[in-house]
Amino acid sequence: MATSPVPAAQSKKHHAAAPAAPAAPAAHPLGSFDGWSAYTSEDKTGKVCYLVGEAQKSEPASATRKPPSAMVTHRPVEKIANVVSFVEGYTLKNGSDVALTVDGTKFELFTKDDSAWARTSDLDRVIVATLAKGRQAVVKGVPQKGPATTDTYSLAGFSKALAAIDKACGVTREETAAPPAPPPTPTPHKRHKHPASKS
Repeated sequence: MATSPVPAAQSKKHHAAAPAAPAAPAAHPLGSFDGWSAYTSEDKTGKVCYLVGEAQKSEPASATRKPPSAMVTHRPVEKIANVVSFVEGYTLKNGSDVALTVDGTKFELFTKDDSAWARTSDLDRVIVATLAKGRQAVVKGVPQKGPATTDTYSLAGFSKALAAIDKACGVTREETAAPPAPPPTPTPHKRHKHPASKS
């Protein structure tokens, strides 16, 4: 089932509050890749491309919640790309952070209602690049009531799903690549003595 990308792509950090839409736009599947699915859709702002993955394991198993999921969304018309969001499936504790760990690399995500996002677009890009190269992501959240939860995502198909939405929305990965190394410092020439000035 395709999850609507509206909360992810129109979060407060992008200053684009989501209008109360009666229904999510129809999604067109781009493919499924080891637990990750890629889609495109159209809304009044233009084309939207997004991927969705569900947690492989959630703890505690007794927690009352909807299935947690992870998303990455592109909105090229609005020049928005790589918006990362995690839907926890329950109302998160006010003011709490969600901890994301990808193969030992840790990120702190801010929360609102039942979802968590990166605080800046730069951090979005770093997280997406880390997920694309990673093997496993672990997400820890604190609900308004009840014990903390831990969700584990396999990243086996993430990079393929990401490539599908990148292609569909014309997003390049160059912006997530490491900056090129600075050119070597030129060796100063030794022959720089000026002729003796005549006083």
